[in-house]
Amino acid sequence: MLSRLPSQLLALVLTLCLAFHANAQGAAPNQPVSFIHDIAPLFKENCFGCHGAKNPKGKLDMTKIETLRKGGTKEDPIVDGKPDESHLIDVLKATDASRMPPRETGAPLAAAKIALVERWIAEGAKVDQGVDAKADLMKELRKRWSPPSLLNQYAFPVSVTALAFTVDGKQLVTSGHHELCVWEVETGKLVKRVAIRSRRAMALVFLPDGKLVMAGGRPGEEGDVSVYDLSAPAAKQENGVAVLNGVSDPKVLVKRLLEADDEVECLSLSPDGKKLAAGGCDRLIQVWDISGGIAQAKLTDTIENHADWVFAVAFFPDNNRLASASRDKTAKVWDLKAKESIATFPEHQNPVFGVAVKADGSACYSVGDDKQVRSWNLTGDQGAKQVLAMGGAGGSVLKLVQHGKEPWLFSAGADMKIRQHDRDKGNQIRELAGHKDYVLSLALNPTGEVLASGGWDGEIRLWNAKDGKLIRLFNASPGLKVSAPAAKP
Repeated sequence: MLSRLPSQLLALVLTLCLAFHANAQGAAPNQPVSFIHDIAPLFKENCFGCHGAKNPKGKLDMTKIETLRKGGTKEDPIVDGKPDESHLIDVLKATDASRMPPRETGAPLAAAKIALVERWIAEGAKVDQGVDAKADLMKELRKRWSPPSLLNQYAFPVSVTALAFTVDGKQLVTSGHHELCVWEVETGKLVKRVAIRSRRAMALVFLPDGKLVMAGGRPGEEGDVSVYDLSAPAAKQENGVAVLNGVSDPKVLVKRLLEADDEVECLSLSPDGKKLAAGGCDRLIQVWDISGGIAQAKLTDTIENHADWVFAVAFFPDNNRLASASRDKTAKVWDLKAKESIATFPEHQNPVFGVAVKADGSACYSVGDDKQVRSWNLTGDQGAKQVLAMGGAGGSVLKLVQHGKEPWLFSAGADMKIRQHDRDKGNQIRELAGHKDYVLSLALNPTGEVLASGGWDGEIRLWNAKDGKLIRLFNASPGLKVSAPAAKP
């Protein structure tokens, strides 16, 4: 979706790569190799993609010790104490087509990593005490991982992948690095930081009672949908900013609705506030009944309607139909009562990143990699017909929000601009320019008077939704030293 890496992230990427390399060296020479700490992470990084629980190649599922030792279509690939006789080592060292990982997935496993696996086998291929042979290793690894402490001061900008105004509209919540940040809308002042497990939040939705639902995760590692009470007591104060523990304090983290094997990308609350939907990289859409309160939330639907990642979901006004957008190049509509797909919109012919539904349910809107905002309606027999195509964007359109009272659509993305369209006529009303990097997130305040936009470079801009004038800008990276002063209202 995002084809380039901004220069300010290069140092961070290098740091992560060096840290991974150091970790890959495994146990110290005078210590036994730990399967769960040394070998399982190596398998996850290099093997689980092809040898996962779903449709494993060669019928070899490496995500459980039990299935790994069964060997799939072959016998047990490990001979305890004898790496030279172990098929696993043979394929890791192979230079022909039998090499694992296969050539089409990348480079061979580094010699140091192969040596670590050999050493583990030579030591008897032992499994750590307390790790069950039937256990899902992805879950076991997640249980043993802890998020880093909050940064006192960001050295580089953090990409703003999600935004949400509080129910009263006085504060704005933004994504951070393993945290959520709460800012005063009137001043742009940071007032609260909430430590979270997810590396980044990808979607934020406030419930009517003021609790915040977050979807996000660690890409390729895990995903979650969690509910936070931002009014909970702070664990501490730092430089006049309240810091909440959203990782382990049950007063802050009031509910974890979902734990997934990859990032969760989107959320939608039904108009009646009784249902919540989420979608993500596992291609699934999950729907919960929250009519009895979030503490009594019940998972009612797990929908596999797309062939690739789900980037966006949106309820229809009847609360029983759900529109979705996917990397599989389609937008779709699912009937929750009938439990079936009722429409597919394929006109983007490129990944679809955003979707919205008109307040009366008569039309849907979607945006994607084709640089278009498209309006379409349902025709029956799983059909969807395009009504309008609203162009003008100079790059992929990544986000879409619609105004609750006026016939306005706001879209933004890779060309660093926000466009306001009349959703019925299709004409562009105005263009909001000023961002210096991809615009990754959009949100309207509860009254629809203020539009917030967040960029890859951490910049937040607040706009007057009626006339497009800039109200305020600031960077959402706590403590970051910016080269230019923030604009005054």
